[in-house]
Amino acid sequence: MSQIIPLISSGTAGPLGVLHLPRLWLKASLGAAGKLHPDYPACGKGYDQMVLDGLGIANADFDAFIAEKKPTYPQFEAWILEKSGGALDATSVKKLNDSITGYHHGDDIRKDILSANGIPDDGSLPDAVNLNNLDDWLTFHREVLS
Repeated sequence: MSQIIPLISSGTAGPLGVLHLPRLWLKASLGAAGKLHPDYPACGKGYDQMVLDGLGIANADFDAFIAEKKPTYPQFEAWILEKSGGALDATSVKKLNDSITGYHHGDDIRKDILSANGIPDDGSLPDAVNLNNLDDWLTFHREVLS
């Protein structure tokens, strides 16, 4: 498969404890290699931008590092630490993680994702992390298993 669907959840954190960071690294790395599925941005406006803003990293610096260095995930986190002066403030990481877990899509997006997955919109899945997981898994199923 030359176009890869990123299946790391936004609810996943690496050793630094920052949610979505592993997914951001994966998407950007796949994008830089020309292997990211076209339905996914290498670095989008949602969680991707929230993480970069929360870490104080400019998009241009991030894009250049990924494209030029093609880092492993531990190398990527080491770069994040370097950019932050050697330490991430626990309060800032918690605030960023809380914003990720607390983000909810609008009604239309929620309804579309749940409907496409055959799940009733009963209020039990309001958060974007779980809705995005369902969307990724459905895309994977349609394109790889069907």
